[in-house]
Amino acid sequence: MSRLDVVNSLWFAGWLVAVLVLFALGVRLPLQVRRRRPAAFGYTAAIVAGVAAVAALANIALVRHDVHFDLTRERVFTPSRQAENVVDALRQDVKLTYFYQAQDSAGKRARDMVEVLGRRNARLRVRTVDPDRQPTVADTYGVRIYNAAVLETEGRRVQVMSTDEDQIALGILRVLRQRLTTICFVEGHNEYPIDNFEFHTHFEGLAGHSHGEGGSGVVLMKGHGAGRMRRALEAVGYEIRRIVPATLSAIPPECAAVVDLNPRTMYLPHESDVLAAYLAGGGTALLAYDLGFVIEPRLAATLRRVGIVVEPDVVVDPLDHYATDPEVVAVPVYEPHPITRQVALSFFPGIRSITLLPTPSDVTLAPLFRSSPDSYTRHVRTAAEREPDAEGAAARRAPDRVGRQVLAAAAEGRWPGGGSDAKAFRLIVIGDGDFASNSFLPYMGNGDLAVSMVRWLVREEHAPSVAPRIPVPPLVLLTKRQMRQIFLGIEIVLPLGVILCGAGVWWRRR
Repeated sequence: MSRLDVVNSLWFAGWLVAVLVLFALGVRLPLQVRRRRPAAFGYTAAIVAGVAAVAALANIALVRHDVHFDLTRERVFTPSRQAENVVDALRQDVKLTYFYQAQDSAGKRARDMVEVLGRRNARLRVRTVDPDRQPTVADTYGVRIYNAAVLETEGRRVQVMSTDEDQIALGILRVLRQRLTTICFVEGHNEYPIDNFEFHTHFEGLAGHSHGEGGSGVVLMKGHGAGRMRRALEAVGYEIRRIVPATLSAIPPECAAVVDLNPRTMYLPHESDVLAAYLAGGGTALLAYDLGFVIEPRLAATLRRVGIVVEPDVVVDPLDHYATDPEVVAVPVYEPHPITRQVALSFFPGIRSITLLPTPSDVTLAPLFRSSPDSYTRHVRTAAEREPDAEGAAARRAPDRVGRQVLAAAAEGRWPGGGSDAKAFRLIVIGDGDFASNSFLPYMGNGDLAVSMVRWLVREEHAPSVAPRIPVPPLVLLTKRQMRQIFLGIEIVLPLGVILCGAGVWWRRR
Protein backbone atom coordinates (compact mmCIF):
# COMPACT_ATOMS: atom_id res chain seq x y z
CA MET A 1 0.00 0.00 0.00
CA SER A 2 1.41 3.39 -1.00
CA ARG A 3 1.77 6.39 1.31
CA LEU A 4 -1.15 8.06 -0.48
CA ASP A 5 -3.38 5.06 0.19
CA VAL A 6 -2.40 5.11 3.87
CA VAL A 7 -3.22 8.81 4.21
CA ASN A 8 -6.55 8.40 2.42
CA SER A 9 -7.39 5.39 4.56
CA LEU A 10 -6.79 7.49 7.69
CA TRP A 11 -9.15 10.16 6.34
CA PHE A 12 -11.72 7.44 5.65
CA ALA A 13 -11.30 6.20 9.22
CA GLY A 14 -11.85 9.76 10.44
CA TRP A 15 -15.04 10.00 8.37
CA LEU A 16 -16.23 6.71 9.84
CA VAL A 17 -15.53 7.98 13.37
CA ALA A 18 -17.51 11.16 12.64
CA VAL A 19 -20.48 9.10 11.45
CA LEU A 20 -20.32 6.92 14.57
CA VAL A 21 -20.14 10.02 16.79
CA LEU A 22 -23.20 11.47 15.11
CA PHE A 23 -25.03 8.19 15.54
CA ALA A 24 -24.08 8.00 19.23
CA LEU A 25 -25.13 11.60 19.83
CA GLY A 26 -28.40 10.97 18.04
CA VAL A 27 -29.11 8.05 20.35
CA ARG A 28 -28.08 9.76 23.58
CA LEU A 29 -29.29 13.33 23.08
CA PRO A 30 -32.94 13.92 24.11
CA LEU A 31 -35.37 14.83 21.38
CA GLN A 32 -37.17 17.31 23.62
CA VAL A 33 -35.90 19.40 26.51
CA ARG A 34 -37.85 20.95 29.35
CA ARG A 35 -36.92 24.51 28.70
CA ARG A 36 -38.60 27.60 27.53
CA ARG A 37 -39.36 27.90 23.87
CA PRO A 38 -36.42 30.22 22.91
CA ALA A 39 -33.95 28.01 24.76
CA ALA A 40 -35.45 24.85 23.29
CA PHE A 41 -35.33 26.37 19.81
CA GLY A 42 -31.70 27.40 20.30
CA TYR A 43 -30.86 23.91 21.56
CA THR A 44 -32.47 22.27 18.53
CA ALA A 45 -30.88 24.76 16.13
CA ALA A 46 -27.43 24.17 17.66
CA ILE A 47 -27.80 20.41 17.29
CA VAL A 48 -28.94 20.70 13.67
CA ALA A 49 -26.13 23.14 12.82
CA GLY A 50 -23.53 20.99 14.55
CA VAL A 51 -24.70 17.82 12.83
CA ALA A 52 -24.79 19.58 9.46
CA ALA A 53 -21.31 21.03 9.98
CA VAL A 54 -19.79 17.72 11.05
CA ALA A 55 -21.49 15.85 8.18
CA ALA A 56 -20.41 18.47 5.63
CA LEU A 57 -16.80 18.52 6.82
CA ALA A 58 -16.65 14.73 6.93
CA ASN A 59 -18.00 14.37 3.41
CA ILE A 60 -15.74 17.11 2.05
CA ALA A 61 -12.75 15.31 3.56
CA LEU A 62 -13.99 12.03 2.07
CA VAL A 63 -14.33 13.55 -1.41
CA ARG A 64 -10.92 15.24 -1.26
CA HIS A 65 -9.21 12.15 0.11
CA ASP A 66 -10.97 9.32 -1.67
CA VAL A 67 -9.78 5.82 -0.87
CA HIS A 68 -10.34 2.86 -3.16
CA PHE A 69 -10.87 -0.67 -1.80
CA ASP A 70 -10.77 -3.65 -4.13
CA LEU A 71 -11.91 -6.85 -2.42
CA THR A 72 -11.59 -9.08 -5.51
CA ARG A 73 -8.81 -11.63 -5.45
CA GLU A 74 -7.71 -10.76 -9.01
CA ARG A 75 -7.65 -7.00 -8.23
CA VAL A 76 -10.00 -6.41 -11.15
CA PHE A 77 -11.00 -2.92 -10.03
CA THR A 78 -7.49 -1.68 -9.27
CA PRO A 79 -5.13 -0.09 -11.82
CA SER A 80 -1.85 -1.84 -12.40
CA ARG A 81 1.12 -0.87 -10.27
CA GLN A 82 2.97 0.39 -13.36
CA ALA A 83 0.14 2.77 -14.26
CA GLU A 84 -0.06 4.02 -10.68
CA ASN A 85 3.69 4.71 -10.63
CA VAL A 86 3.43 6.75 -13.82
CA VAL A 87 0.58 8.85 -12.41
CA ASP A 88 2.25 9.31 -9.01
CA ALA A 89 5.39 10.64 -10.73
CA LEU A 90 3.56 13.40 -12.65
CA ARG A 91 5.13 16.83 -12.11
CA GLN A 92 3.11 18.74 -14.71
CA ASP A 93 -0.57 18.88 -15.58
CA VAL A 94 -1.92 16.29 -18.00
CA LYS A 95 -5.48 16.36 -19.24
CA LEU A 96 -6.99 12.92 -19.94
CA THR A 97 -10.31 12.67 -21.76
CA TYR A 98 -11.59 9.11 -22.11
CA PHE A 99 -14.38 8.27 -24.57
CA TYR A 100 -15.96 4.98 -23.52
CA GLN A 101 -18.81 2.83 -24.75
CA ALA A 102 -21.43 2.41 -22.03
CA GLN A 103 -22.48 -1.03 -23.34
CA ASP A 104 -18.93 -2.39 -23.30
CA SER A 105 -17.82 -3.89 -19.99
CA ALA A 106 -14.13 -3.39 -20.86
CA GLY A 107 -14.80 0.25 -21.72
CA LYS A 108 -16.64 0.85 -18.45
CA ARG A 109 -13.81 -0.76 -16.50
CA ALA A 110 -11.29 1.48 -18.29
CA ARG A 111 -13.46 4.48 -17.40
CA ASP A 112 -13.37 3.46 -13.74
CA MET A 113 -9.61 2.87 -13.87
CA VAL A 114 -8.77 6.31 -15.28
CA GLU A 115 -11.06 7.91 -12.69
CA VAL A 116 -9.23 6.05 -9.91
CA LEU A 117 -5.90 7.18 -11.41
CA GLY A 118 -7.16 10.74 -11.59
CA ARG A 119 -7.89 10.74 -7.87
CA ARG A 120 -4.32 9.65 -7.10
CA ASN A 121 -2.73 12.84 -8.43
CA ALA A 122 -4.28 16.27 -8.94
CA ARG A 123 -1.89 16.76 -11.87
CA LEU A 124 -3.92 14.25 -13.88
CA ARG A 125 -7.21 15.89 -14.78
CA VAL A 126 -9.57 13.15 -15.91
CA ARG A 127 -12.81 13.56 -17.82
CA THR A 128 -14.86 10.59 -18.99
CA VAL A 129 -17.29 11.02 -21.89
CA ASP A 130 -19.97 8.78 -23.37
CA PRO A 131 -19.95 9.78 -27.09
CA ASP A 132 -23.53 8.56 -27.53
CA ARG A 133 -24.72 11.10 -24.96
CA GLN A 134 -22.18 13.83 -25.72
CA PRO A 135 -21.44 13.58 -29.46
CA THR A 136 -20.37 17.22 -29.65
CA VAL A 137 -17.42 16.59 -27.32
CA ALA A 138 -16.27 13.65 -29.44
CA ASP A 139 -16.52 15.77 -32.60
CA THR A 140 -14.50 18.53 -30.95
CA TYR A 141 -11.66 16.12 -30.24
CA GLY A 142 -11.99 14.40 -33.62
CA VAL A 143 -12.64 11.02 -32.00
CA ARG A 144 -14.41 8.52 -34.28
CA ILE A 145 -14.00 5.36 -32.23
CA TYR A 146 -15.08 4.13 -28.82
CA ASN A 147 -12.70 3.45 -25.93
CA ALA A 148 -10.14 6.07 -26.88
CA ALA A 149 -8.09 8.29 -24.56
CA VAL A 150 -6.94 11.77 -25.59
CA LEU A 151 -3.96 13.05 -23.57
CA GLU A 152 -2.92 16.71 -23.67
CA THR A 153 -0.18 18.78 -22.08
CA GLU A 154 1.59 21.98 -23.09
CA GLY A 155 0.18 21.93 -26.60
CA ARG A 156 1.05 18.28 -27.28
CA ARG A 157 -1.64 15.67 -27.87
CA VAL A 158 -1.54 11.88 -27.98
CA GLN A 159 -4.47 9.57 -28.72
CA VAL A 160 -4.54 6.02 -27.35
CA MET A 161 -7.16 3.52 -28.48
CA SER A 162 -7.25 0.92 -25.72
CA THR A 163 -9.11 -0.29 -22.65
CA ASP A 164 -5.82 -1.20 -20.94
CA GLU A 165 -4.64 1.29 -18.31
CA ASP A 166 -1.03 0.31 -19.06
CA GLN A 167 -1.42 1.46 -22.66
CA ILE A 168 -2.94 4.72 -21.40
CA ALA A 169 0.02 5.11 -19.03
CA LEU A 170 2.35 4.61 -21.99
CA GLY A 171 0.42 7.40 -23.71
CA ILE A 172 1.06 9.64 -20.70
CA LEU A 173 4.79 8.95 -20.98
CA ARG A 174 4.70 9.76 -24.70
CA VAL A 175 2.83 13.04 -24.30
CA LEU A 176 5.26 14.11 -21.56
CA ARG A 177 8.26 13.78 -23.87
CA GLN A 178 9.64 17.20 -24.64
CA ARG A 179 12.30 15.96 -27.03
CA LEU A 180 12.46 13.31 -29.72
CA THR A 181 14.60 10.31 -28.78
CA THR A 182 15.83 8.43 -31.85
CA ILE A 183 16.99 4.81 -31.72
CA CYS A 184 19.09 3.89 -34.76
CA PHE A 185 19.12 0.24 -35.91
CA VAL A 186 22.16 -0.83 -37.90
CA GLU A 187 21.69 -2.46 -41.30
CA GLY A 188 24.06 -3.83 -43.92
CA HIS A 189 25.18 -7.11 -42.32
CA ASN A 190 22.02 -9.22 -42.71
CA GLU A 191 20.71 -8.05 -39.33
CA TYR A 192 17.18 -8.81 -38.27
CA PRO A 193 14.83 -6.58 -40.28
CA ILE A 194 12.56 -4.41 -38.17
CA ASP A 195 9.73 -3.90 -40.66
CA ASN A 196 7.75 -7.12 -40.47
CA PHE A 197 6.00 -8.62 -37.49
CA GLU A 198 5.71 -12.34 -38.30
CA PHE A 199 5.77 -14.57 -35.28
CA HIS A 200 8.65 -16.88 -36.10
CA THR A 201 12.25 -16.01 -36.91
CA HIS A 202 13.34 -18.84 -39.15
CA PHE A 203 16.85 -20.19 -39.61
CA GLU A 204 17.84 -22.87 -42.07
CA GLY A 205 21.36 -23.85 -41.09
CA LEU A 206 23.78 -26.49 -42.25
CA ALA A 207 22.33 -28.84 -39.63
CA GLY A 208 18.69 -28.00 -40.32
CA HIS A 209 16.35 -25.75 -38.39
CA SER A 210 18.14 -24.39 -35.35
CA HIS A 211 18.64 -21.33 -33.18
CA GLY A 212 21.69 -22.81 -31.46
CA GLU A 213 25.15 -23.77 -32.65
CA GLY A 214 23.70 -25.49 -35.73
CA GLY A 215 22.28 -22.18 -36.89
CA SER A 216 25.66 -20.43 -36.87
CA GLY A 217 26.42 -21.68 -40.37
CA VAL A 218 23.31 -20.16 -41.86
CA VAL A 219 22.57 -20.64 -45.54
CA LEU A 220 19.13 -18.99 -45.42
CA MET A 221 17.45 -16.64 -43.00
CA LYS A 222 13.89 -15.66 -43.83
CA GLY A 223 13.21 -12.04 -42.95
CA HIS A 224 10.97 -12.44 -39.94
CA GLY A 225 13.12 -10.14 -37.92
CA ALA A 226 12.63 -7.93 -34.89
CA GLY A 227 9.55 -5.91 -35.75
CA ARG A 228 8.06 -6.60 -32.35
CA MET A 229 10.99 -4.99 -30.62
CA ARG A 230 10.54 -1.97 -32.85
CA ARG A 231 6.86 -1.74 -31.93
CA ALA A 232 7.69 -2.11 -28.23
CA LEU A 233 10.14 0.80 -28.44
CA GLU A 234 7.69 2.92 -30.41
CA ALA A 235 5.03 2.24 -27.78
CA VAL A 236 7.34 3.78 -25.19
CA GLY A 237 7.68 6.85 -27.41
CA TYR A 238 11.00 6.36 -29.20
CA GLU A 239 11.58 7.26 -32.84
CA ILE A 240 13.08 4.40 -34.87
CA ARG A 241 15.55 4.97 -37.70
CA ARG A 242 17.76 2.74 -39.84
CA ILE A 243 21.39 3.49 -40.60
CA VAL A 244 24.00 1.80 -42.82
CA PRO A 245 27.42 2.63 -41.30
CA ALA A 246 29.24 1.54 -44.47
CA THR A 247 27.73 4.55 -46.29
CA LEU A 248 28.33 7.07 -43.48
CA SER A 249 31.35 9.05 -42.42
CA ALA A 250 29.95 9.23 -38.87
CA ILE A 251 26.97 8.06 -36.87
CA PRO A 252 24.27 10.78 -37.10
CA PRO A 253 24.30 12.96 -33.96
CA GLU A 254 20.52 12.58 -33.54
CA CYS A 255 20.99 8.87 -32.78
CA ALA A 256 20.48 8.68 -29.01
CA ALA A 257 21.41 4.99 -29.16
CA VAL A 258 22.65 2.57 -31.80
CA VAL A 259 21.35 -1.01 -31.86
CA ASP A 260 22.98 -3.76 -33.92
CA LEU A 261 20.83 -6.86 -33.58
CA ASN A 262 22.34 -10.14 -34.78
CA PRO A 263 24.60 -9.18 -37.71
CA ARG A 264 25.67 -12.14 -39.83
CA THR A 265 28.52 -10.71 -41.94
CA MET A 266 31.71 -9.08 -40.69
CA TYR A 267 32.10 -5.32 -40.39
CA LEU A 268 34.28 -3.37 -42.74
CA PRO A 269 37.23 -1.67 -41.01
CA HIS A 270 35.64 1.69 -41.80
CA GLU A 271 32.46 0.66 -39.96
CA SER A 272 34.43 -0.34 -36.88
CA ASP A 273 36.15 3.06 -36.90
CA VAL A 274 32.80 4.86 -37.24
CA LEU A 275 31.37 2.98 -34.26
CA ALA A 276 34.51 3.62 -32.18
CA ALA A 277 34.37 7.37 -32.96
CA TYR A 278 30.69 7.46 -32.02
CA LEU A 279 31.34 5.85 -28.63
CA ALA A 280 34.39 8.05 -28.00
CA GLY A 281 32.16 11.09 -28.55
CA GLY A 282 29.71 10.03 -25.84
CA GLY A 283 27.49 7.72 -27.89
CA THR A 284 25.59 4.68 -26.64
CA ALA A 285 25.19 1.29 -28.29
CA LEU A 286 23.60 -2.13 -27.84
CA LEU A 287 25.64 -4.77 -29.67
CA ALA A 288 23.96 -8.20 -29.83
CA TYR A 289 26.52 -10.46 -31.54
CA ASP A 290 25.14 -13.96 -32.03
CA LEU A 291 26.86 -17.26 -32.76
CA GLY A 292 29.02 -17.38 -35.87
CA PHE A 293 29.46 -13.60 -36.17
CA VAL A 294 33.14 -12.85 -36.72
CA ILE A 295 34.45 -9.83 -34.83
CA GLU A 296 36.45 -7.60 -37.18
CA PRO A 297 39.96 -6.92 -35.76
CA ARG A 298 39.43 -3.16 -35.32
CA LEU A 299 36.07 -3.80 -33.66
CA ALA A 300 37.69 -6.36 -31.35
CA ALA A 301 40.35 -3.78 -30.43
CA THR A 302 37.63 -1.19 -29.73
CA LEU A 303 35.82 -3.56 -27.36
CA ARG A 304 39.09 -4.54 -25.68
CA ARG A 305 39.76 -0.91 -24.81
CA VAL A 306 36.77 -1.03 -22.43
CA GLY A 307 37.53 -4.55 -21.21
CA ILE A 308 35.17 -6.69 -23.35
CA VAL A 309 36.05 -9.77 -25.39
CA VAL A 310 33.31 -11.63 -27.27
CA GLU A 311 34.34 -15.27 -27.40
CA PRO A 312 33.80 -17.55 -30.46
CA ASP A 313 31.90 -20.21 -28.52
CA VAL A 314 28.45 -21.30 -27.39
CA VAL A 315 27.40 -21.65 -23.75
CA VAL A 316 25.79 -24.95 -22.79
CA ASP A 317 23.94 -25.00 -19.47
CA PRO A 318 22.63 -28.40 -18.31
CA LEU A 319 21.17 -26.83 -15.14
CA ASP A 320 19.40 -23.61 -16.18
CA HIS A 321 17.90 -23.90 -19.63
CA TYR A 322 14.56 -23.38 -21.33
CA ALA A 323 12.47 -26.41 -22.42
CA THR A 324 14.75 -29.37 -23.16
CA ASP A 325 17.62 -27.69 -25.01
CA PRO A 326 20.71 -26.97 -22.85
CA GLU A 327 21.89 -24.44 -25.47
CA VAL A 328 18.83 -22.28 -24.72
CA VAL A 329 20.30 -20.79 -21.56
CA ALA A 330 17.82 -19.50 -18.97
CA VAL A 331 18.74 -16.75 -16.50
CA PRO A 332 16.71 -16.73 -13.26
CA VAL A 333 19.09 -14.48 -11.26
CA TYR A 334 20.78 -11.27 -12.40
CA GLU A 335 23.70 -9.20 -11.24
CA PRO A 336 22.69 -5.92 -9.52
CA HIS A 337 22.36 -3.22 -12.16
CA PRO A 338 19.74 -0.60 -13.15
CA ILE A 339 19.02 -2.62 -16.31
CA THR A 340 18.13 -5.82 -14.48
CA ARG A 341 16.33 -4.22 -11.53
CA GLN A 342 12.79 -5.30 -12.49
CA VAL A 343 13.45 -8.10 -14.99
CA ALA A 344 12.15 -11.62 -14.40
CA LEU A 345 13.32 -14.90 -15.92
CA SER A 346 14.72 -14.57 -19.44
CA PHE A 347 16.24 -17.07 -21.87
CA PHE A 348 18.70 -16.93 -24.75
CA PRO A 349 18.60 -19.43 -27.65
CA GLY A 350 22.25 -20.01 -28.44
CA ILE A 351 24.41 -17.45 -26.62
CA ARG A 352 28.15 -16.92 -26.66
CA SER A 353 30.25 -16.03 -23.64
CA ILE A 354 31.98 -12.74 -22.87
CA THR A 355 35.32 -12.30 -21.11
CA LEU A 356 35.83 -9.20 -18.98
CA LEU A 357 39.30 -7.64 -18.84
CA PRO A 358 40.75 -4.99 -16.51
CA THR A 359 39.42 -1.56 -17.46
CA PRO A 360 40.82 1.98 -17.33
CA SER A 361 40.01 4.07 -14.27
CA ASP A 362 37.44 6.18 -16.13
CA VAL A 363 35.43 3.14 -17.29
CA THR A 364 32.98 1.14 -15.19
CA LEU A 365 32.38 -2.39 -16.50
CA ALA A 366 29.78 -4.70 -14.95
CA PRO A 367 28.34 -8.10 -15.91
CA LEU A 368 24.57 -8.13 -16.30
CA PHE A 369 23.98 -11.87 -15.93
CA ARG A 370 25.82 -15.17 -16.02
CA SER A 371 25.11 -18.82 -16.67
CA SER A 372 24.92 -21.41 -13.88
CA PRO A 373 27.98 -23.06 -12.25
CA ASP A 374 27.25 -26.27 -14.21
CA SER A 375 27.59 -24.55 -17.59
CA TYR A 376 30.48 -24.89 -20.02
CA THR A 377 31.49 -23.48 -23.39
CA ARG A 378 31.97 -25.21 -26.72
CA HIS A 379 33.89 -23.63 -29.56
CA VAL A 380 31.89 -22.58 -32.63
CA ARG A 381 33.82 -22.81 -35.85
CA THR A 382 33.61 -19.86 -38.19
CA ALA A 383 33.23 -20.23 -41.94
CA ALA A 384 37.00 -19.83 -42.37
CA GLU A 385 37.71 -22.59 -39.86
CA ARG A 386 35.45 -24.94 -41.81
CA GLU A 387 37.79 -24.78 -44.81
CA PRO A 388 40.05 -27.83 -45.31
CA ASP A 389 43.27 -25.79 -45.09
CA ALA A 390 42.21 -24.35 -41.73
CA GLU A 391 42.15 -27.61 -39.79
CA GLY A 392 45.47 -26.81 -38.13
CA ALA A 393 44.29 -23.41 -36.93
CA ALA A 394 41.10 -24.96 -35.58
CA ALA A 395 43.12 -27.49 -33.64
CA ARG A 396 45.03 -24.65 -31.93
CA ARG A 397 41.90 -22.92 -30.65
CA ALA A 398 41.46 -22.14 -26.97
CA PRO A 399 40.11 -24.98 -24.83
CA ASP A 400 36.51 -25.01 -23.67
CA ARG A 401 35.84 -23.48 -20.26
CA VAL A 402 33.73 -24.90 -17.42
CA GLY A 403 31.83 -22.85 -14.87
CA ARG A 404 29.78 -19.65 -14.77
CA GLN A 405 30.10 -17.59 -17.93
CA VAL A 406 29.37 -13.89 -18.39
CA LEU A 407 26.63 -13.59 -21.01
CA ALA A 408 26.18 -9.79 -21.17
CA ALA A 409 28.08 -6.77 -19.91
CA ALA A 410 27.48 -3.02 -19.61
CA ALA A 411 30.22 -0.38 -19.72
CA GLU A 412 30.02 3.35 -19.11
CA GLY A 413 32.32 6.27 -18.43
CA ARG A 414 34.76 8.37 -20.43
CA TRP A 415 36.31 6.76 -23.45
CA PRO A 416 39.94 5.78 -22.88
CA GLY A 417 42.20 8.57 -24.14
CA GLY A 418 39.30 10.96 -24.63
CA GLY A 419 40.33 13.42 -21.93
CA SER A 420 38.54 14.68 -18.83
CA ASP A 421 36.11 16.80 -20.85
CA ALA A 422 34.90 13.91 -23.00
CA LYS A 423 31.22 12.98 -22.85
CA ALA A 424 30.29 9.77 -21.06
CA PHE A 425 29.52 6.76 -23.26
CA ARG A 426 27.37 3.74 -22.53
CA LEU A 427 27.78 0.33 -24.13
CA ILE A 428 25.99 -3.02 -23.77
CA VAL A 429 27.40 -6.17 -25.36
CA ILE A 430 25.43 -9.42 -25.29
CA GLY A 431 26.31 -12.70 -26.95
CA ASP A 432 22.85 -13.34 -28.40
CA GLY A 433 20.37 -11.56 -30.65
CA ASP A 434 17.63 -14.17 -30.79
CA PHE A 435 16.20 -13.14 -27.42
CA ALA A 436 14.94 -9.89 -28.99
CA SER A 437 13.59 -11.50 -32.16
CA ASN A 438 9.91 -11.93 -32.97
CA SER A 439 10.11 -15.55 -31.85
CA PHE A 440 11.24 -14.96 -28.29
CA LEU A 441 10.71 -11.30 -27.34
CA PRO A 442 7.14 -11.76 -25.97
CA TYR A 443 8.01 -14.59 -23.58
CA MET A 444 9.26 -14.58 -19.99
CA GLY A 445 11.25 -11.41 -19.33
CA ASN A 446 12.88 -11.07 -22.75
CA GLY A 447 10.82 -8.07 -23.84
CA ASP A 448 11.32 -6.28 -20.51
CA LEU A 449 15.07 -6.89 -20.72
CA ALA A 450 15.37 -5.56 -24.28
CA VAL A 451 13.41 -2.39 -23.52
CA SER A 452 15.26 -1.90 -20.23
CA MET A 453 18.60 -2.05 -22.07
CA VAL A 454 17.53 0.69 -24.46
CA ARG A 455 16.12 2.83 -21.64
CA TRP A 456 19.46 2.60 -19.82
CA LEU A 457 21.35 3.59 -22.95
CA VAL A 458 19.27 6.77 -23.38
CA ARG A 459 19.58 7.49 -19.64
CA GLU A 460 15.93 6.96 -18.73
CA GLU A 461 16.45 4.08 -16.31
CA HIS A 462 15.13 6.09 -13.34
CA ALA A 463 12.01 7.41 -15.09
CA PRO A 464 8.67 5.60 -14.53
CA SER A 465 8.30 2.72 -16.94
CA VAL A 466 5.50 0.59 -18.31
CA ALA A 467 6.18 -2.65 -20.11
CA PRO A 468 4.39 -2.64 -23.48
CA ARG A 469 2.22 -5.68 -24.01
CA ILE A 470 3.23 -7.73 -27.03
CA PRO A 471 0.45 -9.86 -28.57
CA VAL A 472 1.35 -13.51 -28.97
CA PRO A 473 -0.58 -16.46 -30.39
CA PRO A 474 -1.89 -18.96 -27.83
CA LEU A 475 0.69 -21.60 -27.01
CA VAL A 476 0.91 -24.58 -24.70
CA LEU A 477 4.36 -24.68 -23.07
CA LEU A 478 5.30 -27.95 -21.38
CA THR A 479 8.22 -28.99 -19.23
CA LYS A 480 10.37 -32.00 -20.03
CA ARG A 481 8.60 -34.09 -17.37
CA GLN A 482 5.16 -33.16 -18.73
CA MET A 483 6.20 -34.05 -22.27
CA ARG A 484 7.54 -37.41 -21.04
CA GLN A 485 4.27 -38.14 -19.21
CA ILE A 486 2.20 -37.22 -22.27
CA PHE A 487 4.43 -39.41 -24.46
CA LEU A 488 4.08 -42.37 -22.11
CA GLY A 489 0.32 -41.92 -21.86
CA ILE A 490 -0.44 -41.41 -25.57
CA GLU A 491 2.29 -43.42 -27.27
CA ILE A 492 2.62 -46.37 -24.87
CA VAL A 493 -0.18 -46.71 -22.29
CA LEU A 494 -3.07 -45.92 -24.65
CA PRO A 495 -2.01 -48.23 -27.53
CA LEU A 496 -1.08 -50.96 -25.05
CA GLY A 497 -4.50 -50.60 -23.40
CA VAL A 498 -6.24 -51.01 -26.77
CA ILE A 499 -4.17 -54.11 -27.48
CA LEU A 500 -4.97 -55.63 -24.08
CA CYS A 501 -8.69 -54.91 -24.50
CA GLY A 502 -8.64 -56.54 -27.93
CA ALA A 503 -6.79 -59.54 -26.55
CA GLY A 504 -9.35 -59.86 -23.74
CA VAL A 505 -12.30 -59.74 -26.15
CA TRP A 506 -10.64 -62.33 -28.39
CA TRP A 507 -9.97 -64.62 -25.39
CA ARG A 508 -13.63 -64.49 -24.29
CA ARG A 509 -15.01 -65.17 -27.80
CA ARG A 510 -12.59 -67.84 -28.99
